[in-house]
Amino acid sequence: MGLKRGIVRAAVVQAAPVIMDRQGTMERIRKLTGEAAEQGARIILFPEAFIPCYPRGLSFGSVVGNRTMEGRKDWSRYYENSIDVPGPETGQLGELAAGHGVYLSIGVMEREGGTLFCTLLYFGPDGSLLAKHRKLKPTGSERLIWGEGDGSTLAAINTPYGVMSGLICWENYMPLARAAVYGRNPSIYLAPTADQRDGWQCSMRHIALEGRCFVLSCNQFVTKDMYPRDLQCFRDIESQPDIMCRGGSAIIDPLGNYLAGPSWDREEILCADLDLAAVVEARYDFDVMGHYARPDVFTLLVNGEPMRGIDYSGPLAFSEEEQPE
Repeated sequence: MGLKRGIVRAAVVQAAPVIMDRQGTMERIRKLTGEAAEQGARIILFPEAFIPCYPRGLSFGSVVGNRTMEGRKDWSRYYENSIDVPGPETGQLGELAAGHGVYLSIGVMEREGGTLFCTLLYFGPDGSLLAKHRKLKPTGSERLIWGEGDGSTLAAINTPYGVMSGLICWENYMPLARAAVYGRNPSIYLAPTADQRDGWQCSMRHIALEGRCFVLSCNQFVTKDMYPRDLQCFRDIESQPDIMCRGGSAIIDPLGNYLAGPSWDREEILCADLDLAAVVEARYDFDVMGHYARPDVFTLLVNGEPMRGIDYSGPLAFSEEEQPE
């Protein structure tokens, strides 16, 4: 299948949620999506873990060998303000995408059983939930509070503007994960993140050059005073700097040039017109999974099966209607 042509406007929304408040955050998403759509955006990306927040600075009362009851209560609050996929909030997000006729992608904390997953959701302009991707490897202390995804959610969706795919935050430092995404031939690569370092910009420009695709990188702008003071472990936040996440969102073209951003130290919606002919032109001399590949030397096996700890069959199996709450 050939690459698409045409021009589409994309937006990355650098903002903060209402921390630990699912409903308040949903209201922010409605407002910010509307503002991006008013600027002509047809593709809109929100940051990693936007619902209900990326819990930067929180320890959840954990040290090696011990967890506190205060930390358990904060984690319970985080869990209660996360969402089910599908669930009421995904229905509302789908309605929002349909109302503005946009592709809407947003990072959420997804509940399944007693586990939270850092998940990227893709909604289409018809309101459907097109796909989800669960972060394969939480980073550092994230591993205490988030589960690991599997290869079944290495999502890629076909759009009128070409294939859209991507990875979450430090998954983008995993060379084989990037290769798995490149194998889907994306023209538009989404990289929601919580990384505010200057070095992240180098990685995003490298991915644009390596994948010969447009890269949309989206981070939050968060200040200390946005955190609710009634957190059980609020003392963790008191020692943090006033600006806890300075942003760095950007839109980059297939030759590694900035089209918008990076934006620092403020909330901002960044927009850029993506001329898809640039993808074709960039791949003239480098197509990472095409004429520049060497399958006779290097191959990658991707396990796309969902991984389960247990499977029931026969009379022990639940029907969909009988699934326990």
